[in-house]
Formats: sequence, C-alpha cells, structure tokens
Amino acid sequence: MKHKVTFCPDDKQVEVEEGENLLRAAMAAEVHISASCGGDGTCGKCRVIVEKGVVEQRPTSKLTTEEIEQGYVLACLSTIKSDLEVRVPPESRLGKFIEREKAPASHILSAKGWEEHLSSWQRRPPIQKYYIEMPAPNLSDNVDDLKRIKRELGKEHGLEAEVDVDLSVLKYMARVIREADWRVTVTLLENNSSVKIIKVESGDTAKENYAAAIDIGTTTIGARLIDLKERTAVAQASNYNAQASCGEDVISRMIFSTKRDGLIKLQSLVASTISELLMKLADKAGIKFSDTSCLVLAGNTIMTHLFLGLSPKYIREAPYIPTASDFPWIKAKDCGLDVFGETYACCFPCVASYVGGDIVAGVLASGVSRSKKLTLYIDIGTNGEIVLGNTDWMVACSCSAGPAFEGGGVKHGMRAAKGAIEQVRIDCGTCEPMILTIGQTKPAGICGSGLIDALAEMFLSRIVDQRGKINVELNSPRVREGKHGPEYVLAWADETANGEDIVVTEVDIDNLIRAKAAIFAGISILLESTSVDISDVEEILIAGAFGNYLEIERVQTIGLLPEYPFEKVKFVGNGSLIGASLGSLSKEMLLEAKEVASKMAYLELSADNKFMDKYISALFLPHTNVELFPMVMKELKNR
Repeated sequence: MKHKVTFCPDDKQVEVEEGENLLRAAMAAEVHISASCGGDGTCGKCRVIVEKGVVEQRPTSKLTTEEIEQGYVLACLSTIKSDLEVRVPPESRLGKFIEREKAPASHILSAKGWEEHLSSWQRRPPIQKYYIEMPAPNLSDNVDDLKRIKRELGKEHGLEAEVDVDLSVLKYMARVIREADWRVTVTLLENNSSVKIIKVESGDTAKENYAAAIDIGTTTIGARLIDLKERTAVAQASNYNAQASCGEDVISRMIFSTKRDGLIKLQSLVASTISELLMKLADKAGIKFSDTSCLVLAGNTIMTHLFLGLSPKYIREAPYIPTASDFPWIKAKDCGLDVFGETYACCFPCVASYVGGDIVAGVLASGVSRSKKLTLYIDIGTNGEIVLGNTDWMVACSCSAGPAFEGGGVKHGMRAAKGAIEQVRIDCGTCEPMILTIGQTKPAGICGSGLIDALAEMFLSRIVDQRGKINVELNSPRVREGKHGPEYVLAWADETANGEDIVVTEVDIDNLIRAKAAIFAGISILLESTSVDISDVEEILIAGAFGNYLEIERVQTIGLLPEYPFEKVKFVGNGSLIGASLGSLSKEMLLEAKEVASKMAYLELSADNKFMDKYISALFLPHTNVELFPMVMKELKNR
C-alpha cells in the first residue's frame, strides 16, 4: 500500500510504500534534512514533527518525553504507516549556503593572476575549438565528411595527429555541416597523444569555449567557470554537497552506500548539486549552458568514487583499497549530470584510500611539487590530509578529524550559514563574549571557525583548563551546569535567532579537542617518520575552504598546529578548486598530476601504533607537553 507524505513548510509531496523509512522519503521528495550519522540514529539531528498520520518510531535517547509528546520523531528511525504531514523545524534543515568574502591578498594562490599560475605549464587546454570552412563535395572531390573535416583541420590549423571521433557525433555531423553550408566549429578533446572530435557546431563558435572547475568537497562543492580562450575565470559559485543528508563525513557515506540503492542515491545527490552549480555559473556569465565544453573535478578518494558511481566499500575495509586511483575522461552525462550530451569530464588522480585528487590538485597549484622548499601542506577539514615534502619527495597521510570543524557533533553547531558565530573574543575579567556572525545577523549557532575561536578564548580566559573542563566555580552567569553538563553561554536566548541560549558544552569541547588532536598527531607522525623537525620545515601552507577563515594564532592556541613562526604560515585558500581551474587550462598540468600522484608516498596511520600515542598526548590544551607551545603559555600567563 502506498502513502502520501507531505513535508512542510516546503509543501513537497512524495508517494512511498508503507513501511518506508521517513528519512528516505524526505530524500525522495528532495527535502534535505540534517542527518550527520548517515541515518543510524546517533546524531539526533533529523528531528521532525509528525503533525498528521502515524509512524512507527524505534526507541531513542535523543528525544525528551516532552518532545515526543509534541510529535517529534527522528526521521531516520521512523517507518511510515499512513498518509503523513511532517513539519521540518529550522534546526533540522540544511541552512541556505552563504558564500564568504573572497580570500584576502595574503592568500598566496588567490592573489596571483592566471598568467603567473600557468607559468609552470604549457598553456594549452585539453579542449580546443577550431572553425573551418570546407569546400562542398563534388564528383571529383567525393571523400566522406569525416575525412573532409580532418583534411581541413590539417590545412587550416596544422593538426597532424590522428583524429578519432565519437559515434554520437557521427550521427548528427552530416546534417549539421550541410545546414551550416560547410562552415562549422569542431571541438577536440586532446588527451595525451590522442585527439577526439567531441562536438561539431554550425558557424564560428570558437570563442565560446568554457570549462567548469569543480571541487567536490565532503561538505561544500565549489565551482568556477573558466573562459578557455581568454584564460580567465568568469563566474564562481558554491553550495552544500547534498550528500550531507546521507551523512556528514566520508565514513557515514561509505556506510550509506552499502544500503539499498545507497550508492545510486549518493551519486544522484552529488550530480544534482553540480548540475545546479553549472546552471548558476552559466546564468552568472551570461553564456549558453551548452558552451561548457568540459569539467575538471578534484575531490578526495571517496567523493571521487561516489561521483563516478564506484563503490567505496573496499576503501573502508583493510587493506583499504580503492577501485581505481587514475580515471579516464568520461562523458559527464554518464555520471548523471544534466549537461549537454558531448560535455566531457575528468577527475584528478588520487594517491590512496584517504588522500585524493583534491590534495594532488592543491599540491600542484601551490607549487609544492616543483619547489625546493621543504613544505608542510595541510588541508584542514573533516578528513585532515597532510603532505610533507618538495620537488624531490613527498609523503602524505590522512587523519579522520570528524565533523567538529564543520560544526558537526556540536550542540549548537552549524555550517557556515547566515547567523553562524564565526569569531569570538572573551573578556578575561568578566567572561563576557564579543561575537561576530556570518551576515551580521542574530546568532543561530556556531560554525567551525567560531568554535576554534571560542575554545582558544575560553582557554586563555581560564574558563576551561588544559583538559578542556569548564571551571563551574567562576563567578559568572555565563558559566553554568546545563542539562548535559557544564557549559558556557555565548549568546542569551533573547539575543538569538531561535530563541534559545547558544552554548559551548564540555562535550562540544571534547569533540573539538579530539579533532585537533588527530590533525596534530598526523603532523607529528609525518615529521617523525621522515626524520624532520618542525624547525626544518621552511613553509607551512594551510589549504581548504575552511582554512580560509582560520586565525593562525587561535589554531596554535588550541594545539591544532605546532608552534611555528606566523610569517612562514600562508593560507592557500581552496587549493583543490584552483588546481582544477589550472588543469582546465593546461593538459600538461593534468599529465603532471598523474606523475605527482604516483610518486607521493602514502603513510597509513591506522597501521601505525605510534599514532594513538601521539593522539592521546594531544588531547590537552594545547598539549600534554606544554614545552612544545612556549608562545601559547606565555600569552596565557600574560592574560
């Protein structure tokens, strides 16, 4: 028996079979509900209100008796027994994405122009468009249409390579060239030494040649439209990865992929997000959607697998083997993208199970792979990838930091949406905070950068001790015992958008300390395994969209990074997106990416017994061994 489920306030409906999971029904209706645990009931974020109808709810400790009486259920633990009307409250919805301000000039990649970026590689995009005018055939010149096109490409543009062609192009080519009176534009995909005709258009459209660079992030997908003729970026857009409704981190998504139709759903969600961004880019730039000739994508190994529809099952199981690390050019529509039929796509090669193409793209774009400087490249985020090395050698590792950096596992955590607290300062004498929110509106929660700021300030103000425990004996109404233990009030209920006190709890602090400890331990193991001291490192580059908005002082205060001269730390910004952008402009760079990925050694931390020792030692503020952080301890003393 089928039942109709209506989701409010979206007013979206879907028909599902009786016994279907309510969260799955929401996905089918394209209602994105927070579900950071991938649907196993542990995060408690998929709370919805059943206003009409009956569901069968499995037991959970995430809802109070009062909430249950008000009709609250966890969508992931509820099965549908009748027609339903379900209200999704604001706290369970994925916030509308707000793009941050552009990175300042101090971000080394964002500040450079394309010419400087491309100076290391031959400036020849993998996609080329050529306008040709062919003589019409006659009895004395009766070669077939394909040979005629190849002949004119050689005559007019000096193309001597053997040219292949897609069957799909052959099916319409004869009609198009005759309708165009033998004046057409031919689009070629140049991959290594092979050349393929991928599109034939009427008239001269050679100047209308664009590529889209895509950073497939676990949380956020960034896209940039590149004019291949002028070598300029003409539009940029970002949005949440819709896969977040299936799990906030890669582990929960890998688990989700093993469920019924899970892999298909995950691929569909990422494809829909990218398709929407491509439409947005075309609208912003004022171009035809079909003028986007190719996509160049970079993502971690799991995100790349899910985009391509490859099962990540064996990445999660020892010995952690991906299906592939190097990927062919593909038709974008084969991955579910709503694009012109002949638009091609390529993904940056990956290194290993948990170090992907996003790191390869970033290492190339930042110049680490060609520099003699000994560099520590750190992509701070949910997965925490780290690379140490230079042009002669590189070693990489990944340490799962969890979702705390993205606001996950935090009582009032949220992504970088309007109203998220992103900066915090605390008066040492009164314990009163000064906060700044995204969009400068009433606070609705706290995002990752705000949480780091808050913890650093709470430590320096002695609201928390080295263990991350809140001092409840302080004479301040901001420090109190909450329902779930000690907490610090960042914003009172009458100051907030949701009418609730926004607090940082000891549990939140513990989650963040564990996340920062994972990053610090990964750095420590990488340095130790290569017999390198932090003082030997000539430069630290911090990458990732999250890395854009960090303050290095706060990062070191909580012990996320080792103490290191501020002037030698640079923010790369979104190295993955910049690398993908450069790849769209240089086929030589794409070839070099394969070399970089193949020569980058991978250190599997799960097989290193020392990692846990380093991790445990880092579970303090800033560290068990405070001698590693003399500047932090000096600031603490001066406060």
